[in-house]
Amino acid sequence: MFYVKKRVVFYEKPGCAGNKRQKEVLRANRVEFEVKSMLEEKWNTQTLNSFFYGLEKEQIINQFAPQVKSGELNIENYTKEELINLMIKEPLLIKRPLIEVDDIRICGFDIPKLNLALNLELDTNKEIDTCQSSDSCTTV
Repeated sequence: MFYVKKRVVFYEKPGCAGNKRQKEVLRANRVEFEVKSMLEEKWNTQTLNSFFYGLEKEQIINQFAPQVKSGELNIENYTKEELINLMIKEPLLIKRPLIEVDDIRICGFDIPKLNLALNLELDTNKEIDTCQSSDSCTTV
């Protein structure tokens, strides 16, 4: 049997403490990955939809984005498609991280999906997908 190395891309918000912890978990499990800034990426509807397939709008939005946390942006007033169009203009609205494992796309640090995609055994009881900061995230 041989092992084929998977191409893993981790889209983060630079400086995000949560993304830092998530990358540490991957490194501790010997996962090699490329890091890209989700703020600098040129997103489009098709690309974002590939990460959001099967997810509800509440599952794709960054609940800690300033516009969401302040109440300025009420996601109930938008369709999923409208939210994706807003995310293209303001990537801070995207729930992070976004992770590519070859042709698999994952929104958030979804441990069960990561376990399947990367053949890992991460503890599914860990709360590493939620922001630990009480402050809103800001642009870098």
